[in-house]
Amino acid sequence: MDAILVTENLSKSFNRGRVKALQNVSLCVNAGTIFGLLGPNGAGKTTFIKIILGLLRPQQGSASLFGIPVSKPEARKRTGYLPENHRFPGYLTGLDFLYYCARLSGLNDKKQREKNAEKLLKQVKMWEWRKTKIKKYSKGMLQRLGLAQALVHDPNIVFLDEPTDGVDPIGRKEIRDMMLELKARGKTIFLNSHLLSEVETICDEVAILNQGKVVRQGTIRELTTSDRRYRIHADFQNRGLAEKVASMARVYKTDPFFLELSVSGPEQLNQIIDLLRNEGCLIQGIVPEKKSLEESFIQAIQQDGGGDLNAIFTTLHSEKENTQ
Repeated sequence: MDAILVTENLSKSFNRGRVKALQNVSLCVNAGTIFGLLGPNGAGKTTFIKIILGLLRPQQGSASLFGIPVSKPEARKRTGYLPENHRFPGYLTGLDFLYYCARLSGLNDKKQREKNAEKLLKQVKMWEWRKTKIKKYSKGMLQRLGLAQALVHDPNIVFLDEPTDGVDPIGRKEIRDMMLELKARGKTIFLNSHLLSEVETICDEVAILNQGKVVRQGTIRELTTSDRRYRIHADFQNRGLAEKVASMARVYKTDPFFLELSVSGPEQLNQIIDLLRNEGCLIQGIVPEKKSLEESFIQAIQQDGGGDLNAIFTTLHSEKENTQ
């Protein structure tokens, strides 16, 4: 795949260097993928997006879109952006606002503007309120309109900062489906979200930021596959056999036909396999256990020194409230 967004050692600080928002952030986002950026509140996620979009300048490092430095306006012509805290003009109707955004984005063909606006308002389920002034919209309606404005000029890459904030569960699913549809059309999505379950569902690759640093990066599979926790499928109806295994490793769950355990490494796993074979136990399978993205997220933050634990738990608590 071709890289559409590349950053190298991107750094940004505030208050004369006392607050380090980003520290040597290097990322590569491939075209036609959904890339998720995770982190506690204050980790630097929004700062990163603002630098890519030319709204902030880094003190160090480089960033490019489509192979063009982000400092050049042409790098941003094919990008769309939904900010986290948007302020849309309340005196305009939703339809007029999309026409306005389309013209600002360089879409000069009137018929094409009208076609794009109509299509997107229907897609985000806002066509019924197209002639209603924005000041009367609810938070969820504003998010839907914001998504439409980010896509109105048919960009190649779209940056979405908390796109489902304030949206009900049905609306969140509709927005997720839209993102997957955009991906199927070859578009690239850069998603900044605190909803870990949402990111785990749709993202191809994820980077975890903590205190301005990338502490972990990889595909969802890489981040959620445990290298030390396994489920061994075998006949454990003989409780004595399960107890022998438990004396060698930490067993999380026992069942007559499988055990879930964690090992210190491949050597200990091989010792357990040898024990089972010596006992005449037929091993039917050994499967690495999958951990949730939330577990991987917490582990990455803790291994980095914890960071702001209050921000971490606020992030996770906020997610649970929003998904209820």
